[in-house]
Amino acid sequence: MSEEIKQLDPNGLWKNFYELTQIPRPSKKELKAVRFINDFGKKPGLETIMDEAGNVLIRKPATPGYENRKTILLQGHIDMVPQANSGTNFNFETDPIDACIDGEWVTARGTTLGADNGIGVAAAMAILEDKTLEHGPIEVLVTVDEEDGMTGANKFQAGISKADIMINLDSEDENDLSVGCAGGVDVNALWSFTDDEKVTGDKALKVSITGLKGGHSGLDINLGRGNACKLMGRFLKKAVSEYGARLASIDCGNMRNAIPREGFSVISCPGESVEAIKEFARHIESVWVNELGSVEPGLRVTVEEVTMPKTLIPEMVQDDLINSICAARNGIIRMSDSMPGVVETSTNLSIVSSSEGKIEIKCLVRSFIDTARDGIASSLESCFNLGGAKVECSGEYPGWKPNPKSEILAVARDSFSKLKGTDPNEVAMHAGLECGILGATYPNWDMLSVGPTIRHPHSPDEKVHIGSVKNFWLLLTGILKDAPVKK
Repeated sequence: MSEEIKQLDPNGLWKNFYELTQIPRPSKKELKAVRFINDFGKKPGLETIMDEAGNVLIRKPATPGYENRKTILLQGHIDMVPQANSGTNFNFETDPIDACIDGEWVTARGTTLGADNGIGVAAAMAILEDKTLEHGPIEVLVTVDEEDGMTGANKFQAGISKADIMINLDSEDENDLSVGCAGGVDVNALWSFTDDEKVTGDKALKVSITGLKGGHSGLDINLGRGNACKLMGRFLKKAVSEYGARLASIDCGNMRNAIPREGFSVISCPGESVEAIKEFARHIESVWVNELGSVEPGLRVTVEEVTMPKTLIPEMVQDDLINSICAARNGIIRMSDSMPGVVETSTNLSIVSSSEGKIEIKCLVRSFIDTARDGIASSLESCFNLGGAKVECSGEYPGWKPNPKSEILAVARDSFSKLKGTDPNEVAMHAGLECGILGATYPNWDMLSVGPTIRHPHSPDEKVHIGSVKNFWLLLTGILKDAPVKK
């Protein structure tokens, strides 16, 4: 691990980020990081509250002379998306992130970096520590399990916070002031079955689709990247219908909010079909590289002979599954009429995985319009129901509607212009910020979201721009200094 990032400016922020990289914190398994934040608040004697969900709220009094300012809550999430490149030997539950400086960026070797949202949390920690800043009353809220269910935000109860304003620190472009976000819902399909016996005399093949870029299923959904689940469905349909293949297992994608970048399946086939399937793999790779153009230059499709599995998925379930994968809607559904260039509604076929006696498909639907979100969820439900699956829609969360009369937006707009000499981009994100959920619990809050420039979140290519982190810090501390006065 390179400790050189601790020397970057602003030093307090980067020092805290380094400490976070040393603590394993994948979603739902971030207890060590939660305890670290809790101790961080208690050590200097700041009022610190941990709720039943594991969220931590820390209060810092106003700088003398700023007691009349509105209370601002700074909010970020402690968990990170655990993604690693094939061949990278890494355990997200025990190993520290191997962060490093690469030119103008900080990235990680072979894994996600955790700048989403470690940089935001580190900034809030640095503000709590810094005794030179001028600001009104501050609260810092660090939530859990944002990436895999928004559990912390959903369970944060009314009455704990005393804030008037919330600034979420989970945006990912230094030139943006985020003023709204999409809502979402999970669509989960399940097939249950009794395994078939293997076919005597057949050969077994492992099909691998690798080298896709993946990425954030909201922020990157408009980039035209390949989806390993959808591509595997296309491959299997041909292998079954033309080469007599049978499906034994499938494992594509591993996070509901990440575009699946790798997919694997094991099939059996007659011995005389082995070479034909290998040739088909070479052909379909060239077809997909042509279809996806320069977006996915690293796409690879490989087939290798493996040990014959003990059982196979029943043929009827196999066919229903493959048809469901191929038929399920995926990607951009509609662009926004009111926000040019912004995705309004999308869906991501995130995970297809089999285990003994069952197969699961998981999708995440996003939209700024709740009825549109629910309509796409219903269409996926119909698709999977027709395929014989049991379907459940869960984890529904609301969007965050922009407020053009926001006081904190006006302050941020002015601070940005002073800092950069230009106007900021005021955007609504096609991603599930916690603002929608928390704002529903605290409807009095005036809300804004800011952050540094992060590229390729939710993938091993994740990186954060060093210069943008300094600008993010200057913007944030400027906003705090100019916070609105209580009326």
